[in-house]
Amino acid sequence: MAKSERRERSLALYETIMNLKSVDECCRFFDDLCTPAELRSMEQRFDVAVYLQQGLVYLDILDRTGASSATISRVRRSMLDNGAGGIMQEIIAREGLNEPKE
Repeated sequence: MAKSERRERSLALYETIMNLKSVDECCRFFDDLCTPAELRSMEQRFDVAVYLQQGLVYLDILDRTGASSATISRVRRSMLDNGAGGIMQEIIAREGLNEPKE
């Protein structure tokens, strides 16, 4: 396949995720599907997105997550500013994660 061709998105993965029955089942599913490094990376990016939405500054986010400034910037740009219709911001707000924890 040429690099310019994009493989059509398979919805089976997303439909399967929607059908997971518990947090434990979800954790076990992702443990089977992803490497530990991939999971840590996704978890870290999500934490960064939450902290950005809470209004934390880069240095505080770096201190709390260990993410590099490049990762924090990338998350801000791709997930919060130019993401898939702003869905990350909606989910963080819906889950009540947008308010700083004391």
